[in-house]
Amino acid sequence: MAEIKYEIIETLGVLSTSAKGWQKEVNLISWNDRPPKYDIREWAPNHEKMGKGITLSEEEIEQLKKILK
Repeated sequence: MAEIKYEIIETLGVLSTSAKGWQKEVNLISWNDRPPKYDIREWAPNHEKMGKGITLSEEEIEQLKKILK
């Protein structure tokens, strides 16, 4: 399996923290040197491990904002 390369461009906020210290975060992330996208997922302390998450484009984030209003 190929290694996944990522760079957290900007941390936008933390939604929650589990008892084990994992944080559900909203970040702007560049995956495999591609343009950054919005990302919601759980991260272990120091971002050494990650859980499953969802990645959204700018257009999808705008649509989500409209839905949530």
